[in-house]
This record gives sequence, C-alpha cells and structure tokens, in this order.
Amino acid sequence: MTVDLHGIIPALVTPFDADGEINERLFRDHVRFILNKNVHGVCLAGSTGEGFTFSPAELRQLTAATVEEVNGKVPVVAGIIANSTREVIERANAVKDLGVAALQVTPTYYVFNYGEEAMFQYFKQIWEETGIPLVIYNVIPWNLLGADLVVRMMEEIPGVIGIKQSQGNISRAAELVIRAPKGKAILAAIDDLLYPCFMMGAQGTLAASPTAAPGPCVALWNAVKAGDHDLARKIHDRLVIFWHLMGHENLPALVKYCLELQGCEVGVPRHPMPLPSAEQKAKIRPALEALLQFDPQLAKAA
Repeated sequence: MTVDLHGIIPALVTPFDADGEINERLFRDHVRFILNKNVHGVCLAGSTGEGFTFSPAELRQLTAATVEEVNGKVPVVAGIIANSTREVIERANAVKDLGVAALQVTPTYYVFNYGEEAMFQYFKQIWEETGIPLVIYNVIPWNLLGADLVVRMMEEIPGVIGIKQSQGNISRAAELVIRAPKGKAILAAIDDLLYPCFMMGAQGTLAASPTAAPGPCVALWNAVKAGDHDLARKIHDRLVIFWHLMGHENLPALVKYCLELQGCEVGVPRHPMPLPSAEQKAKIRPALEALLQFDPQLAKAA
C-alpha cells in the first residue's frame, strides 16, 4: 500500500472557546495558515490537537473540515487516541468516507502494557476492520513499541505504512530508518532534533514544532534536501533553543500562543489544560522571534 508521507507534517491545534466548544471557523483559518507555509501534509486530532478529548462526532467534524480546506493539496492524517480496539474502530469508521490518507493511532495508553502480541493484534485488527492505512504513533511512555515489533508490524500488516517515532528517542528512530521495509515512512517527532533526524534518513516529521514554527521547519527540510547544511545548522541551533523552552505539561496551549504571535488566532485549550503563564510567554517569545527569522515568507516581507 503506497501513501506518500514525507517532509513537514504539522500536528494541527484545535481552537476551543471558553466553554470547551470547537470553533470551526478558527480551525479552518488555522488549516489555511499552515497550508500557506508550503507544508507537505497535515495531521489533526493528535496530541497537539488535543485529540484525546474528542468525541467521535468532533473527530468527524474536524476531519471533514480539514479535508475540505486541504482540497487534495497534501495528505491529511486523522489522529485517534483511544484505549481499546473497539473505540479506535468506532472513530475510524466515523471518518472512513472522508478520504483521509491515513490514521495516526497510539497504542493503548491507560496504565497497563498488555505486551507485544496484544499490540500486534490491536493494529492488525484495526487495519483489517477499517481498511484505512495506519501510522503508528509511538508515544506512550509505559507502552513504547520496540523496533522488533514495529518492523514485524510493517512486514506483516499491509496497512501499517509508517511510524511517528516520538518520546525523544532518536536512537530508536535511527534504528527504524535502517531496518524498516522499503516504502515505509519513519516520521521523527523529536522536535529539537529534526536536523539530525533528516540527515540520518527519516522521511520527514509529524510533530508539534512544525505547527509552532512551520516556516522555519519547512526551510530546514528544504535546506537539508538542497545540501545547504550551513543554513540547516543555523535553523537547527535556533530550533533547539526555542523548543527547550516549550513546557510539556501544557504544550498545546504554548503552541497556540506561538501561532497567535504569528497572527493565527486559535482559541484556548480545553479545560483543565492551563493557559500559558506570563513566565512561559516571556521566555518563549524572543526565542520564537529569533527562529522566525528563517521563515522565508516573513524574511521576504521584511
């Protein structure tokens, strides 16, 4: 099964109002803002998009809006963060007719690690019952999938087309780049180390840093592909400094703050996630502004 996922794939945020309702108008504006940065794909309802709070109806609503706004320009990946095979399939069926390129699916996340065979059968059944290509979202700290299991799934489950390797594990990403079957996508979600990930052969990234700073991340990808490592290293140095200031406890809220600084209004996080503090804002803003000097559109406007 061939689905071309490569390059810079931002994890879209979800605009909520003070009552926790989705603001679809702001969401569509956000999709257009991201597309205007010449990204290579988009993913909705991931961790950055607070997809762990969605109902199936909300997942369908935003998937439909994304597909409509993208209009075939780039692949659309829909995230599913759920805790049982049954629930994942229910959500997948809610978007099955909308034309997404793939689903980004986490292993089960609540406390227990059921073991490798259970996770193999989990992804196998999701594929067999939905027929939608799958990107494994390897992010759950107590249920991280090892390289042997991931490679087995890529070899034995036709619908597993790639993996989003998260949790800051560049070693696991490097191993998967070497061992993955041909045609499978290794998408690095190691936000401060995108440059070395691209250099070692990752097909791209699906992550939050390209959402917070899409222009510089696209410029980084293009620089690596053009062999301009002087420019790539300069962007990398700024990205490392910036990302180390982004707090994990309310990361979606901080990404929204970064977007607002770039003129993209994206609402507030869903309660109880806290808003960015004044201290967080004071640290992030100058680092983001330094990184945005590498946004080609902003540089041209200046």
